[in-house]
Amino acid sequence: MSDGMNRMLIRYTIGACLALTGCSPLGQVGRAPEFTPLEGGAQHYAMYSAALPEDEVAATPSDASSLWTGETDSLFGDRRAARRGDILTVVIEIDDSAAISNSSDRSRDGKQSSGLAEFFGIPQRIDENLPEGASMADAFETESTSTFKGSGSVARKEELTLRIAATVVEELPNGVLRIEGQQEVRVNFEMRELVVTGFVRPIDISRQNEITYDKIAGARIAYGGRGQITDVQQPTFGQQVADIVLPF
Repeated sequence: MSDGMNRMLIRYTIGACLALTGCSPLGQVGRAPEFTPLEGGAQHYAMYSAALPEDEVAATPSDASSLWTGETDSLFGDRRAARRGDILTVVIEIDDSAAISNSSDRSRDGKQSSGLAEFFGIPQRIDENLPEGASMADAFETESTSTFKGSGSVARKEELTLRIAATVVEELPNGVLRIEGQQEVRVNFEMRELVVTGFVRPIDISRQNEITYDKIAGARIAYGGRGQITDVQQPTFGQQVADIVLPF
């Protein structure tokens, strides 16, 4: 192969490596994890889209200066999230524990013997042709013993306390609200992520505009991270593939 072909092959190889590096975790070497963009998501669309039409009663001139109007900006107005684009606080306080213990013990003993002591003299005649010590009086005898013991236990404890602001991204025909919340906190080179989605009833939202996680139907709560520490804690791609493929 000529020198020109060798140089061209080297250039293509370097270019391919650089392209793969940009699309792989190697491209994050020496860089902090990047935040997930909010643009294009359900929250962004809900906040920037026009509000749904509502049946409004014509306000009188005195309503503007009244303290008893039902508007959210009035002194006694209801400030709870009720329509698309509104924001509410989700309180996550998980303190679950479970302990299960099972044990079983089984045993069985069995013994059986059979013989022909007298049967028209036939056993005695057969005994004459049997080896010394053998007799039809005890034709056979069996004895069996089986024992089984098993035990198992499960112990689990989870504790998580978080608060996150979520956005109403959709109003369902039955009045239920679909919410979605995302939170990212970057500390040095580690990104902590919290995602909450689900369906809530407006009546379950408190006067403080908060709702607990146990009142969210179809709740999906994810709390994790990405960055240098998380990468070190995860096995390499090759090890993960080997764990799946190898049968031993």
